[in-house]
Amino acid sequence: MFSGIIESLGPVRKVEPGAQSVMLEVETGLRDVAEGESIAVNGVCLTATAPSANGLVQFFVSSETLDRTTLGALRVGSFVNLERAVTPATRLSGHIVQGHVDGTATFVESTPSGDAHRVVFEVPASLRRYMVEKGSITLDGISLTLNELSAMQGDTFRIALMIIPHTWTHTNLGKLVLGDAVNVEVDVIAKYVEALCQNQ
Repeated sequence: MFSGIIESLGPVRKVEPGAQSVMLEVETGLRDVAEGESIAVNGVCLTATAPSANGLVQFFVSSETLDRTTLGALRVGSFVNLERAVTPATRLSGHIVQGHVDGTATFVESTPSGDAHRVVFEVPASLRRYMVEKGSITLDGISLTLNELSAMQGDTFRIALMIIPHTWTHTNLGKLVLGDAVNVEVDVIAKYVEALCQNQ
């Protein structure tokens, strides 16, 4: 489990395609990663393999993960958001994040707002029912607050968020270009509430 508070921004150093899979090697900046540890990479919970003392860590990405996330689009030199799993003593500064991606969204707009940035993403309509204004959302592993939700436009709708300077410079949000896709994880509590209501 994670909290959506990014610990480091690391470059991808290797991308090795396999049979319906990919091996990623990332320069994490984390010197004490244990073999088998869970790390969120752009919001996707992956297992660390072959960690080295210099912070290089390898991750196996299965076909299921490639089909449901943006990890298949990573290239050498791409920067990814990294977060280690929380501990019982960790402050939950963000919200409960599982690292299980529900879909992807498209970056469509960025506007300066003082020292902050107002960013807009286009999201699949199927995720709309899990979102509320001022609720939590995870984009590429970053715990964020939803400021605006638009009306449905066909099979998509738009969300707007205000990104503070720290988040803009310490995550990959500041590196996105229009049309880029990001991983979306909705609030898991909303999904459990929906399931409970459907079973009544």
